[in-house]
Amino acid sequence: MTPPTDNGRESKDYVLQTAKEHDVKFIRLWFTDILGTLKSVAITVEELPEALDEGIGFDGSSIEGFARIDESDMIAMPDPTTFALIPWRPQERAVARMYCDILHPDGTPFEGDPRYVLRRNLKRAADLGFTFYVGPELEYFYFARSDGTELLDQGGYFDLTPLDAATDLRRETVLTLEQLGIMVEASHHEVAPSQHEIDLRYTDALTMADNTMTYRLAVKEVAMKNGVYATFMPKPLADQNGSGMHVHQSLFKGERNAFFDKADPYHLSALAKSYIAGLLRHACEITLVANQWVNSYKRLVPGFEAPVYLSWARRNRSDLIRIPEYKPGKENATRIEYRAADPACNPYLVFAAMLAAGLEGIAKEYPCPEPIEGNVFEMSEEEQRERNITHLPGSLWEAIELAEGSDLLRRCLGDHLFDSLLTNKKIEWSDYRRQVTDYELKRYLPML
Repeated sequence: MTPPTDNGRESKDYVLQTAKEHDVKFIRLWFTDILGTLKSVAITVEELPEALDEGIGFDGSSIEGFARIDESDMIAMPDPTTFALIPWRPQERAVARMYCDILHPDGTPFEGDPRYVLRRNLKRAADLGFTFYVGPELEYFYFARSDGTELLDQGGYFDLTPLDAATDLRRETVLTLEQLGIMVEASHHEVAPSQHEIDLRYTDALTMADNTMTYRLAVKEVAMKNGVYATFMPKPLADQNGSGMHVHQSLFKGERNAFFDKADPYHLSALAKSYIAGLLRHACEITLVANQWVNSYKRLVPGFEAPVYLSWARRNRSDLIRIPEYKPGKENATRIEYRAADPACNPYLVFAAMLAAGLEGIAKEYPCPEPIEGNVFEMSEEEQRERNITHLPGSLWEAIELAEGSDLLRRCLGDHLFDSLLTNKKIEWSDYRRQVTDYELKRYLPML
């Protein structure tokens, strides 16, 4: 069940009619705070017509990064095109959901709303004639409980584990996503034990950001229903690969892929190479958005497949940016893959920041460095210096410092959200620095 794509009266009428046909009693209105935490307010179907026209008021000062107490009144305005029934709720007196745009009481967009930030950056692309398409691959772990890391399986990459509970969990999750109108390309076991991935079908960035939020909730809901726990924590196991969110992306002009050039050895247009150059040049500045938690930087270390070096290539998965070759020479399949982001990010901000960096490369015609086809992890520091290969920030604090000085990130996020995010992350880093970990106690207490 997929609503119409326009956002006018026709969509509102569709929502009201569909709610009636499916015996919907409750509608959950969803949006995110600056960190990508899903927020929800439920209304009854009797309140739906008014909510579609006027939205629902709430206290913005209680939402992370939204507003001060003296300017706290906000409106959550439902987007009718996102209406869908929630499969894990009872079908009798059913429950539906819609994503919301956050507005000031006068009806103007709230500048701290992550969905608005993405909309604003997409408009910049649209003004240039582009549609931004993305396809993220979100990895996650299944554990027996939320307070430990007891594994559900011992599988590895693409392993068939028919007797493991996780296989049935993935199957049920895929079916749940499809009931929500979210199309799935594939699902499989990932490299680490009890690590899995479900790939969503490529679509426009705003739809995909909404879908990503729904995907994370669906994975967790299905797991909880079956008595286990699913986590998108970037690095829950010290001796195994962490979970990434590799983001495939491309720009289209109408039906044509602006990244494609049949004559180029990589089948990449000059525009695509400038886009890559923009991502490479600004990667360190946007890492705070792509990897926003202290734990994110436990994943970004050499030796665990996570890319830490600023380079690009076709086949090599150690690079920050890879050019997938599954269908070489096919125009619609030509895209780039940004591999550093993790699945605990705010997808609205990540897609916005990547687009902003790429468009900056196009606007300023950044020269694209030569691709690195060798394994960067195996190169010596001297070899890396000779090839001008640098690396991503190694801690949350480094990422904060680099983001704080970024004019591009400030323009992308807007002053309000940019300042709020930095404040929040500085508090997190300060809290983390005060912690004494089990590692420190075991290593130092017996000898110091």
